[in-house]
Amino acid sequence: MKQVHGACPHDCPDTCAWQVTVDDSGRAVQLKGADGHPYTQGALCAKLKRYTERVYSPERVLYPHKRTGAKGSGEFKRISWDEAISEMVTRLKDSIARHGPLTAMPCNFAGTIGVLQRYAGDQFFARLGATDLDKQICGNVAYNAVASTIGAGPVLLPEDLEHSRLILIWGTNTVATNVHLWGGAIAKARKRGAQVVVIDPVRTPTAAHADWHVQLKPATDAALALGMMHVIVRDGLHDADYIARHTLGFEALCERLKEFPPSRVADITGLDVADIEKLAHQYASARPAALRLMVGMERYSNGSLGFRAVACLPALTGAWRELGGGICHFTGDLFHAALDYGAVLAPRDTPAPARSVHLAQLGRALTDPGMAPPITWMLVYNLNPVVTLPNQNLVIEGLKREDLFTVVHEQFMTDTAHYADIVLPATTQYEQWELMGSWGQTYLAINPPAIAPLGEAVANSELFRRLSRALGFSEAHLHWQDEERIRRLLASGHPYLDGITFESLMDSGWAKLALPADWRPRAEGGFTTASGKCEFYSEALAAAGHDPLPNYTPLPDTTPGTDTLPLRLVSAKTSHFLNSGYVNLPHAGTRKHRPEIQLHPADATRRAIASGDRVRMFNTLGAVEAVARVSEDTAAGVVYLPFNWWPSSTLNGSSANALTPDGLSDLNFGSNAFDARVEVERV
Repeated sequence: MKQVHGACPHDCPDTCAWQVTVDDSGRAVQLKGADGHPYTQGALCAKLKRYTERVYSPERVLYPHKRTGAKGSGEFKRISWDEAISEMVTRLKDSIARHGPLTAMPCNFAGTIGVLQRYAGDQFFARLGATDLDKQICGNVAYNAVASTIGAGPVLLPEDLEHSRLILIWGTNTVATNVHLWGGAIAKARKRGAQVVVIDPVRTPTAAHADWHVQLKPATDAALALGMMHVIVRDGLHDADYIARHTLGFEALCERLKEFPPSRVADITGLDVADIEKLAHQYASARPAALRLMVGMERYSNGSLGFRAVACLPALTGAWRELGGGICHFTGDLFHAALDYGAVLAPRDTPAPARSVHLAQLGRALTDPGMAPPITWMLVYNLNPVVTLPNQNLVIEGLKREDLFTVVHEQFMTDTAHYADIVLPATTQYEQWELMGSWGQTYLAINPPAIAPLGEAVANSELFRRLSRALGFSEAHLHWQDEERIRRLLASGHPYLDGITFESLMDSGWAKLALPADWRPRAEGGFTTASGKCEFYSEALAAAGHDPLPNYTPLPDTTPGTDTLPLRLVSAKTSHFLNSGYVNLPHAGTRKHRPEIQLHPADATRRAIASGDRVRMFNTLGAVEAVARVSEDTAAGVVYLPFNWWPSSTLNGSSANALTPDGLSDLNFGSNAFDARVEVERV
């Protein structure tokens, strides 16, 4: 038996450190949380407890395959790697000869969140001169809206939430998607008397376990934050000293707040005036007070406004002064500062891409007859676009094009893989090198292979080395081995990496970034905006044509593709899956492996729908048929369906993204998928 340190590769803020036990035959026989890890504390989430089952699943794709039937039929035959690479390169060269390099495009995101395998194709596609994929679909709106107020960089650390006395969890389901934070720092804070308030349109498991659930209407978060600020200023609960020394535009903000008295905010949000007043007083009076934000508000067309308004609150009350006060958001900036990403990203002297396609609009790009040149060669990795991208039916229509040569590098035969011309076998985290930063905590982890790759599976990095060799690309950085890339990533000389080396990580498995113990990065200002202050009024936003002050704009009554139907669709993650991962592995928690459409009793009664009925949820983009569940967990006027079920799991072969629009947010990047409106009927 041997023990191998590693870390979870999933797109999750926890980034669990783990330990794999491998027997003498080279088979992984046990996975457990890494002993002694201060953040993940030796525990794994329910999903990871099935990871070994995932690795050794008989459904794994272990050899290259070539399509033999119609696209979408799932009919393939096994071929060799040499045949696969030869056909990929031949088709690529032919496409480029006809249309130029822009005819090729990657299709990837965060199916593995590690530094090495996530960015494995960036240098290759930059060298090729391919169409760029704008991947600002998740997190970017939230990040940029907060940064427009307080600047990029340090925020309240997740582990420091244990010092908080009030934690507002705003638009994120921590119990399901951030279990170590809930069971760690938040649990410690509650034992010390902290109150936890959840602001969410749906009564999630987190809301059910909180001290108070504030159930507002979808996409009205900005109005609630503005209403809270109105009450705070009106009642003299703001920190005048902090505002005077460390903020910009307070007088202009006060004028804007006059537009949002609690009575108006109540009409917008569906909350009682008394609850708005209570929330504002509770937040302004608690010391330290923390806001826990992730990405839940952002996929609306007005998504940036919610984050922008909420980000003003801690400076208004001076919450940044205390350890445990402020905004607890992404920690990714710490790792981007610490590591030398030049080891995995395109060289700085690489010409800017001549064309870019937004990931949220993949279906449009693949079906637009006016796109010149057309996309005729696409490599999909780290992504299951049929499930996870908006306007599902348009994505499928594009993937069905006979003149589009599609390669899918995958662990399983996903709904997307069914439309591929070539399917290639991908390694799991047990079988590949990886360096794991985190967007939700402060520990760096290394992941050497614990077992040899099963079958003929290869890591993303090895796939692009093979393609580079086959195309005759001679640039050294395209051929670096994984260990060398990791050493280069760690060779930045940044103080956050003091005492952290390749050898030390291989010995311990993980290390905390070298951060000060008393982490209060905004206690004395220190904002990284252009002015050096928290910008209630943003000149940068004004220059870009946006409102320089926080504001609320309602969602449009008409969203292209979703009409003016009466119900708002909320589509979020469940606790059993990670994006589209694990859906194909049956589990007791998935209720016989079928999704449910959840309605409020009032909406169900109007439609003569009862729990257990087969129902059809539809708009002009598509329809999903599933079993209904009637529950007050969903507010009236809101219908809930988790987005991550594979289409093959539903009753009619469509999933939530068959109903979501593929427009962009108010910042002209990020998705407006959550603007979707629907109707539901019995079938």
